[in-house]
Amino acid sequence: MAAEKNALIVGASRGLGLGLVETFLQRGWRVTATQRSDSPGLKALASPALTVETADIDDDAAVSALHDRLGGQRYDLIFVVAGVATQAHDPLHAVPRDVAAQVYLTNAVSPIRLAEAFRDRLAADGLIAVMSSILGSVGLNESGGWENYRASKAALNTLARSFEIRHRDEGFGVALIHPGWVRTEMGGPDADIDVATSVAGMADVIEGHLGQKGCVYLDYTGATLAW
Repeated sequence: MAAEKNALIVGASRGLGLGLVETFLQRGWRVTATQRSDSPGLKALASPALTVETADIDDDAAVSALHDRLGGQRYDLIFVVAGVATQAHDPLHAVPRDVAAQVYLTNAVSPIRLAEAFRDRLAADGLIAVMSSILGSVGLNESGGWENYRASKAALNTLARSFEIRHRDEGFGVALIHPGWVRTEMGGPDADIDVATSVAGMADVIEGHLGQKGCVYLDYTGATLAW
């Protein structure tokens, strides 16, 4: 019988994060899910295989405390889902500097800082995944728009590649994953796919990538995206 897999999903209170928690539980994984504040969705998933923790990835002290609380755990997957799209539709010059900076910190800096803090919690051949976006592709940007959000995800991609290179001899992989255009609060009602389709695809991609090394940039179908 295969050993039970263990996942830490960071930013799981709703939307794609919550959907990923539900999907991995259904697939027989043990899951530790983080929320920034109490999540009715996570509460409804109550299961002996689910542990819920509260932490804000923008708070270094909270991340350190979470690391300490989870000291006895080893994870096959650490997936940082958390992200924001504040004033995403506004051109960069119309976004206040502090708002633009916070989007960058939350979407690009905080996921890598969390990965750095938790890399010692990875099981052998583990995988660190971060929720990127096709909008982070510089090469595929032919329509413009979503300027600050695009830039934050492009920065995330760059930082994740550097993180993987810096730790390449430690034996884990890094996956940047585009979930598709999904009907969530962020994606809106006109998006292409529903949460169930996206998270099932992402779970398939992750399960197929466990044990592989290097840094990849994939969508929820497993297709490689241009940087």
